[in-house]
Amino acid sequence: MPKILLVNGPNLNLLGKRSPEIYGSTSLDQLVAQLVEAAGAAGYDLLPFQSNHEGKIIDFIHREAGSAVGLIINPGALGHYSYALRDAIEAVGITAVEVHISDVHAREEFRHKLVLADMCAKQFIGMGVTGYHSALRWLIDRARPPVGDH
Repeated sequence: MPKILLVNGPNLNLLGKRSPEIYGSTSLDQLVAQLVEAAGAAGYDLLPFQSNHEGKIIDFIHREAGSAVGLIINPGALGHYSYALRDAIEAVGITAVEVHISDVHAREEFRHKLVLADMCAKQFIGMGVTGYHSALRWLIDRARPPVGDH
């Protein structure tokens, strides 16, 4: 089955516990289970990864991107300043979709700049965890071969 990568950055392991008024009450494990099931139903393997360490995220992308049809990434705070992560996505040439649970543009000013934006084909911002589901559907819709192509 074709593979889609799911990367969650720093502090997303606390999803459902940290600031539920901002990020909701769904845990990362619950969200990943939902996305794995949805991807499987569409004929895709979803490979999830979460780390609080920038270098581990970059290593994962380097290692897995060559065998994947797309990447869903919620870089957390790394999305505001990690040019190394931006460069990793550019280097591997994967179709990437950026997700932010909260509306970062309506929050503190330092959250307004998203350095991965020009490396991502699409962004889903401020939709809660629904943004992940929208990102998955968007990638699947674009990864499917045209009708009649076999």
